[in-house]
Amino acid sequence: MSDQSRSKDAYAQAGVDIASGNEAVARYKQVLGAWRHPDQLDAIGGFGGLFRLPGGGDRALVASTDGVGTKILIAAELERYDTVGADLVNHCVNDILVVNATPVFFLDYFATGKLDPTIAAAVVGGCAQACRAHNCALLGGETAEMPGLYAPKHFDLAGTIVGSVDIADVPNPQSVEPGDAIVGLPAIGLHTNGYSLARALLPREEWDELLAPHPSYYSAVRAIQAVARVKTMAHITGGGLLENVPRTLPPNAKAIFEAARWSVPAIMLELVRRGNLSYEEKYRTLNMGIGYTLIVPLAYATKAAAAVPGAKVVGWIERRDGDEPQVVIHEPR
Repeated sequence: MSDQSRSKDAYAQAGVDIASGNEAVARYKQVLGAWRHPDQLDAIGGFGGLFRLPGGGDRALVASTDGVGTKILIAAELERYDTVGADLVNHCVNDILVVNATPVFFLDYFATGKLDPTIAAAVVGGCAQACRAHNCALLGGETAEMPGLYAPKHFDLAGTIVGSVDIADVPNPQSVEPGDAIVGLPAIGLHTNGYSLARALLPREEWDELLAPHPSYYSAVRAIQAVARVKTMAHITGGGLLENVPRTLPPNAKAIFEAARWSVPAIMLELVRRGNLSYEEKYRTLNMGIGYTLIVPLAYATKAAAAVPGAKVVGWIERRDGDEPQVVIHEPR
């Protein structure tokens, strides 16, 4: 197999097939397309689902469910359980923040083969700490003990978050137009994606850095919104910049990024080097240094970036013709 083939298949060889995941979502849409609840406000496939509050009011509930991926295998192997719970909550907070929602409550799901109360308490304690930081109630959840399903000391972790938003404040991709600026908030590590690839490329003695936390961008986004008009937002997780940013654009617009405008964490540069990752592979498998994007009118770009330490204007919006890619990332030569 050539180096080019290896780089294109690196994540799949590590056990994760992004193309299959995208196909599954497409099939979900087909299955669910036959019926839609009248108070459901958006289609499947977004960062969070919206549901009009009963009574026909002008507010909606926003819900999202996610996990922290195979980062939990790193935590189990290193016996460090106090961070992945907070990672889970922060990830979910960021997902509903994309539609401008404020967190209301959270439910966790912890499953293992043989329950160790100390480990379970450490993991759920991290969830509780992050919920408190967002004034978000941890209503409860589920602790499941399933002998034979998990290896010793291994577990699974997932969570569901519900927030609320004024329907009038939900971002509208149709408002994005050529000339708008893209503000990027920095990533400090892999966050909660790309861990199957990282475990395949890095030996165990180098795994400590992989537990760098997944930050919440809630306060940063609210700080930017206080000084700038924000049109749309994206949480850069699975699918990276190439697949998440298009969700925030109208079909006739494309996002242009200049990679020289931001820094990439050293761990990601090392993964790119060791995996010989292609352009497409690295930008859709890893966040490559940007954890969250906001599209603002050009007139607000400087104020928006100045409102949050580390935030940068990382690109702009241009007109898209025909079947051009919706995201183009220019790299330094």
